[in-house]
Amino acid sequence: MNFNQFPHMLHKLRSAVPGNQLLRYLLVGVWNTLFGYLCFAGLTALLASRIPESYLAASLLSNFLNISVSFLGYKWFVFRTRGNYLREWLRCLGVYSVSIVFSLLALPVVVVLLRRHTAFATQAPYIAGAIIIGLGVFFSFFGHKRFSFSTRPGISGSR
Repeated sequence: MNFNQFPHMLHKLRSAVPGNQLLRYLLVGVWNTLFGYLCFAGLTALLASRIPESYLAASLLSNFLNISVSFLGYKWFVFRTRGNYLREWLRCLGVYSVSIVFSLLALPVVVVLLRRHTAFATQAPYIAGAIIIGLGVFFSFFGHKRFSFSTRPGISGSR
C-alpha cells in the first residue's frame, strides 16, 4: 500500500458517509453487538443441556431477534428513513442473511480451532461467537446504507 494515498482513501471513505452517520451507526452497533452477544450467550447456556452443539441453534435464534432490534435502531437513529417498514426490514434481513450463513458455516470451524489450539475448550463457542460478530460490522454498514435503507428515489425517503 502506498501511504501517500492514505489521505485520499480516508477522504473517499468519509465522503461516502454523510455527517455523523458512521458514528451513529457505530453507537447503535455497540448496543446491537452487546445485545446480540448477550442473546447468543444466554441462549447457548439455556439450550446447552437440551441440544447438542447448542451454540448453532442459539446463533440462529439470536440473529433473528437481534436483526429486528438493530433494524429499528438503524431506521430511526442512523439512516432516518420514513415508512417502508416491511420492505426495509426484509432488505435488512437480506443483508444479515449473508452474515447468518457465514456465521453458521464459520462457527463450527472457529470452535474446533479454538478447542484444538487453546486451553478454552468450554469457552470456545462464546469466544468464536464474539469473533464472528465482529467480522460483520463493515459489511453490514455498507449493505444497509446502499440496500436496506437506500434513499434512492422510489425506495425510501429520508427525513
